[in-house]
Amino acid sequence: MVDTLSITLAQLNQSVGDIPGNARAMLAGRERARAAGVDLVVFPEMQLVGYPAEDLVLKPAFVARAAAELEAMAKVTADGGPAMLVGSIFVQDGALHNGIALLDGGKIAAIRLKHELPNYGTFDEVRLFQPGPLPEPVVFKGVMIGLPICEDVWHPDVCRHLADFGAELLICINGSPYEIDKDTLRIEGVARRRAADTGLPLAYLNRVGGQDELVFDGASFVVGTDGSVPVQLKDWEEQEVTTRWRRTAKGWVCEPGEVAQLAEHPEDIYCAMVLALRDYVDRNRFPGVVLGLSGGIDSAICAAIAADALGPDRVWSVMLPSRFTSQLSLDLATECATMIGCRYDTIPINPAVEAFDAMLAGSFADAEYDITEENVQSRIRCVTLMALSNKFGPMLLTTGNKSEMSVGYATIYGDMAGGYNPLKDAYKMTVFAISEWRNQHKPRIGLGPDGPVMPQAIITRPPSAELRPDQKDEDSLPPYPVLDKILLGLVEHEKSVDQLVSEGLDRDTVVRIERLLYVAEYKRRQAPPGVKLGTRNFGRDRRYPITNAFRSG
Repeated sequence: MVDTLSITLAQLNQSVGDIPGNARAMLAGRERARAAGVDLVVFPEMQLVGYPAEDLVLKPAFVARAAAELEAMAKVTADGGPAMLVGSIFVQDGALHNGIALLDGGKIAAIRLKHELPNYGTFDEVRLFQPGPLPEPVVFKGVMIGLPICEDVWHPDVCRHLADFGAELLICINGSPYEIDKDTLRIEGVARRRAADTGLPLAYLNRVGGQDELVFDGASFVVGTDGSVPVQLKDWEEQEVTTRWRRTAKGWVCEPGEVAQLAEHPEDIYCAMVLALRDYVDRNRFPGVVLGLSGGIDSAICAAIAADALGPDRVWSVMLPSRFTSQLSLDLATECATMIGCRYDTIPINPAVEAFDAMLAGSFADAEYDITEENVQSRIRCVTLMALSNKFGPMLLTTGNKSEMSVGYATIYGDMAGGYNPLKDAYKMTVFAISEWRNQHKPRIGLGPDGPVMPQAIITRPPSAELRPDQKDEDSLPPYPVLDKILLGLVEHEKSVDQLVSEGLDRDTVVRIERLLYVAEYKRRQAPPGVKLGTRNFGRDRRYPITNAFRSG
């Protein structure tokens, strides 16, 4: 039995499906810990296979490869160096489990299985895994360590069982995706409660990095039995921090260490967009991105996000003016690209618009000019940008925000088409907030310019699609502060029309927005992926039928 322990919390990124690559990264981390004389290195949930691996875990070859790699990692620990706690997938009694293995002394010394399987929001582990039994602690150097896994600490039973069984401290590995204010919830609403319930200190290790529509913020920490936070890791960055533990008359205590300052709002949202895009582009092996730069705020902030994610040299912005594009838009787009430092080209779409007008003249002879012709312009722009993507390889970014996507104020097969949308879960007022913030600050994970990234006039000018003369978004939509308030109620909080009217909103407006929200569902199903920011993003969280006759007002 020992009276001191050194435990490295390895807050790492991971690549889903790259089992050998993930193993190499963990072994490299262990080697650094070995040089420092560390006792134990802990890695995040399912670090070996990547999280969430979704239906990859149903492939027997995938499961077998993970098992073989884990055995190989275990043999490395025969050198007498640090033990490792590694999250992976396991098969026991013919059932598939999410679990954690203690690798020590050249073997898999213990395995513990996740008991509480989340089945809400972005999680559907119930369809993939079987729950493990209430776990017992593992014994390491004579110390009883409880190993709850992610969801296990969001409910009291597992931690109480571990404490009753003699656990002396808790180490919880996680794949907890970012949501606004979730770091506070993890500490205040979960970790401190479990520490108070059990009388045990808790080390909470979370992964960092993007995976399709999810992004993981890291922000790992240790909570003491008194609710203190002696160690706080950074958010949005990989980090390895060695925590020092000692046995006292009152139990195990983590000595004070690094306490990082976490990103505040709206920097956290901006960092989520940057990291998610970076990992999506790099892991799918795109050389960079291309996007339309219109002189409006949505495309400007997307270009800035891309530059901070990838570096300005991997961002290609294109102005695609029509006869309705104002000189102000041309000037602002040019200035924005210069401020960001990215490539900027201009490709007028008038020749293609005129060609389509001629092609459709016979069929449209007795019809007035309307939204159809507006949408043709948007689709021509998409065809042009996709041609650049196909010819030269950069992924096409779309730039529509959540407010527009909610009410269908976007052109299917036009400005909605592309490979990824950083703003998919960002309402228009959020777009304004992060644009103002980025013009005054640079995120610590950013690769873009140090100064402002767009002219202030882009932020202050009235939003417009510029698909007809003197067009403004508010010609057909409520002002964005009103629209976003309605959408927050309808989408994020599932409120009825009557509830929103009772809060002072106009009934006719709310009824109209609810109708637009429902009828645009078929468009959203065909939209590209984009990073999840809130609790009810379109796709993974909010799954509504396309064909839907229900209205609440």
